[in-house]
Amino acid sequence: MPFDSYNPEKFYDELFTEIGKPRSHSVSLIKHMTTLGIEQLEQQRSTAEIALFKLGVTFNVYNDDRGVEKIFPFDIIPRIISASEWAGLEQGLKQRIQALNLFLDDVYGEQKIIKDGIIPQEIIYTASGFLKPCLSSKPPKKIWCHITGTDLVRDQDGEWYVLEDNLRSPSGVSYVLENRRVMKTTFPEIFQTMPVAPVDDYPSQLLETLLNLAPSQLPNPNVVVLTPGIYNSAYYEHSFLAQQMGVELVEGKDLIVADGYLQMRTTKGLRRVDVVYRRIDDNFLDPMTFNPDSLLGIPGLMQVYQQGKVALANAPGTGVADDKVVYAYVPEMIRYYLGEEPTLASVPTYLCWRESDRKYVLENLNKLVVKAANEAGGYGMLIGIDSTAAEREEFAQKIIAQPRNYIAQPTLSLSRVPTLIDGKVEGRHVDLRPYILHRGDEIYVHPGGLTRVALKKGSLVVNSSQGGGSKDTWVLNQ
Repeated sequence: MPFDSYNPEKFYDELFTEIGKPRSHSVSLIKHMTTLGIEQLEQQRSTAEIALFKLGVTFNVYNDDRGVEKIFPFDIIPRIISASEWAGLEQGLKQRIQALNLFLDDVYGEQKIIKDGIIPQEIIYTASGFLKPCLSSKPPKKIWCHITGTDLVRDQDGEWYVLEDNLRSPSGVSYVLENRRVMKTTFPEIFQTMPVAPVDDYPSQLLETLLNLAPSQLPNPNVVVLTPGIYNSAYYEHSFLAQQMGVELVEGKDLIVADGYLQMRTTKGLRRVDVVYRRIDDNFLDPMTFNPDSLLGIPGLMQVYQQGKVALANAPGTGVADDKVVYAYVPEMIRYYLGEEPTLASVPTYLCWRESDRKYVLENLNKLVVKAANEAGGYGMLIGIDSTAAEREEFAQKIIAQPRNYIAQPTLSLSRVPTLIDGKVEGRHVDLRPYILHRGDEIYVHPGGLTRVALKKGSLVVNSSQGGGSKDTWVLNQ
């Protein structure tokens, strides 16, 4: 039987409390999968991966000469989150996004949080995501972070932690939707017996969020998805979301600023664009304002944006809140802007620009996870417990040379989920990225999110670029 010898060991397991004892919310799932047996589960997994391949669910890995498109590995044993637990996560995510949005509006405006000494000005102004051309920007309805993907992890004590915030152009939601579609086809019986919250309304929720940015007097606002093109790592998602929302997928060459507005080239001439869901990094958006060598953006875009003639989601400049040094101040932001205590914990963080923190980090590199402030995807990171002496020395020199650019955190013992590995069920570490849509008067948290799984035994790195895969995430309605 698939789960007879499955051992959660010392880790917090999302489906089991101990050998042979599933958690109350996973009993029905384990019972059903046990009746299928390991061979049929492997067959179902193969069928699911073929289905995803035919759907074109791929991603690109940069600097990989073995090919451009990669299939995102998928495991058919889902992660389950109870209704009560999800309610707590939803509350904490809404609180965090509200505070981050207020921070962005403040830091590009009056900068009260700096003047009141909560965050040093130097930390903000040296963040690579802080864009001085965005000072005094006034996005529609004062919303900066319209779409956020917040990475969560659970430690061995079962407590949830926010690992990082992704406010620029978070990716991965297409895998959430396609994973669910394939799971419902593969295991229709389970969905008839378990109260799993649906996820398929995300495109309509996203479109509503984007339309909310358009001027109210416009009868039929024109929304587009702006992509860097087919070689971008998330191009599949860009095309998928555009198709699901029923809007145009465009590249920079398809758009032009003319007659004081952003316009799209069509076979019938120019058509005004009112809202852009941009999946291009800030620095490539407008060569007249940011990187002059950019061939991906639209010259003059920032001028019409600053004039309020087009809305951009997410707003340019949100990247300052993705900085891993700024991350350490989010609990203070919540207290400062909302007058509340954070309901979701952040991971304790050592800031290497502080002399005392730096000294501790350099003396304990073998125990800590060190991260570059502006890297993502598992790059620029040292996991001390898995590192060599040479790697630790290399990072020590980097920290000494650029202390502002590094943080360190304790090594969390990430929770695990049973995973099919070579004909056996074994525990693998996971994280979770829920997606949050901010509409001003309402913050919508999509039920579930992308569960990424480290397929390599013992690995804590779940990123697809580092060999990770994904699982379906089931939030129960009751």
